Amino acid sequence: MSSSMKNLSDFSHIEVGNAEGLKFAIVVSQWNAQVTGALLDGAVRGLQQHGVLEEDMDIIQVPGSYELISGADIVLRDNSFDAVICLGCVIQGETRHFDFICDAVGHGLANAALKHNKPVIFGVLTTDNLEQALDRAGGKHGNKGEEAAITAIQMALIGKKYK
Repeated sequence: MSSSMKNLSDFSHIEVGNAEGLKFAIVVSQWNAQVTGALLDGAVRGLQQHGVLEEDMDIIQVPGSYELISGADIVLRDNSFDAVICLGCVIQGETRHFDFICDAVGHGLANAALKHNKPVIFGVLTTDNLEQALDRAGGKHGNKGEEAAITAIQMALIGKKYK
């Protein structure tokens, strides 16, 4: 399915559920702040629209996308969180740095989820350029931060059900 002309943040066709009483950590990269700030806004908005109170969200800023791994691991030491949303943006450059960072972040976040037995949501944009990132951070393709929040809610509710 091509997403070139689609807003991916349309959740009208799914049952998200009520997230009231659930607690979320949002770990957000400071690198590419124009993009990650918009992702953060989308995540907060998505959580609030489904009943999460401001006091049940903890926002942790880390320097870059690579640091999302240890950021998630650190906050999950606090067993009160139902899920962690990780937000970042890695834009392709002229070297292979992009490939190494994207691969490491994906594997690292998966490992943190398994280590702590909690949902760790991958809300990291991996784009060819800034325009593509902005299109996915509140632009014509919706907001990946909001998508990550909805995913976190759904996974946290599954975790509560099968505790």
